[in-house]
Amino acid sequence: MDSATTSSTPNEFDHLFKLLLIGDSGVGKSTLVLSFTSDTFENLSPTIGVDFKVKYVFIGGKKLKLAVWDTAGQERFRTLTSSYYRGAQGIIMVYDVTRRDTFTNLSEVWAKEIDQFSTNQDCIKMLVGNKVDKESERAVAKKEGLNFAREYGCLFIECSAKTLVNVQQCFEELNLKILDTPSLLAESAKGAKKNIFREKPPQDVSKSSCC
Repeated sequence: MDSATTSSTPNEFDHLFKLLLIGDSGVGKSTLVLSFTSDTFENLSPTIGVDFKVKYVFIGGKKLKLAVWDTAGQERFRTLTSSYYRGAQGIIMVYDVTRRDTFTNLSEVWAKEIDQFSTNQDCIKMLVGNKVDKESERAVAKKEGLNFAREYGCLFIECSAKTLVNVQQCFEELNLKILDTPSLLAESAKGAKKNIFREKPPQDVSKSSCC
C-alpha cells in the first residue's frame, strides 16, 4: 500500500476521487488534511465555509488525484457546505477522542447529514478518532469507535494529525476501498469529464484553516 506524492506529470492519473471531511469544529479535520498532504502539523484557526487541497498518490497500483475537501464544523456554515457532499466517493467522519460531545454528534448530526446530502449510494465512509497523542485525556474508548463503525458500516481508525500516527494509513485504506467499488470508479470517470474536481470553493467562504 505504497503512497507517494508526485508532481512530474500532474495531468496524468487513473482516477479522480473526491474525499470530504466532516465533524465538529476543533476535532482536527484541517490538521489531518494538512498532515496527509504535506506531512506537517500546524495549529490552525477554524475553517470558514470549505477549503480543499489536491494530492497525487500511488495506491493499489493506481495513480490517483485526490481532491480532499475540508468543511467547517460550525452549524452556521452547514447551509454552505451541504452541496459539497455531492459526488464524494469517500466521506471521513472525524471526532476528538478527548471530547465525548464530538463523538456523540456523529450520530446526532453528521451521520444524518450524510444520509440527507450524499449523492453516491455506495460512498465509502470512514470513522476517524483523532488526537490519540493525548491518551491521558481520552474520553472515548476505542471499542466505542469500533461499535459505531460496525453500526454505520464505516471503516475505522484512530490517528494523530500531530504525530502523523496512522494518517497515511487512514487515506490509503479509504482509497483502496473506493478502488474496490466498481460504481464509485464509474462515478470518478464521470467526474473527470465534468471537471468537477478542479472547481474552487467560493472565495468568500474559503480560507486555509483548521477544523
